[in-house]
Amino acid sequence: MIDGEFSASASPKAAHVVSLLVRSTCGSCARVHEQILPVVQAAGARFEVIQLDGPHGDAELAQEFGDRVPVVLVDDEEFACWEVDNAELAAELDRPL
Repeated sequence: MIDGEFSASASPKAAHVVSLLVRSTCGSCARVHEQILPVVQAAGARFEVIQLDGPHGDAELAQEFGDRVPVVLVDDEEFACWEVDNAELAAELDRPL
């Protein structure tokens, strides 16, 4: 199961927020989750998984992104869709807020 949210940072400073948008029928979502989690943790960013379908799905985001998942948002801005480059994600999370 990939639902959930946690803060990868133990420090009280402001941190980037990485959101992974997923659907229950998405075959790549778990792979992308496992791929980016170590990058997010190393950067001390907050990480959340947002389910777009099902009874607890986010209908507004589901309308916006449709079946185009997995989608990675950094600070509520689309960063990547379907494939994520770990080096690019690390660089994005290294930039100041």
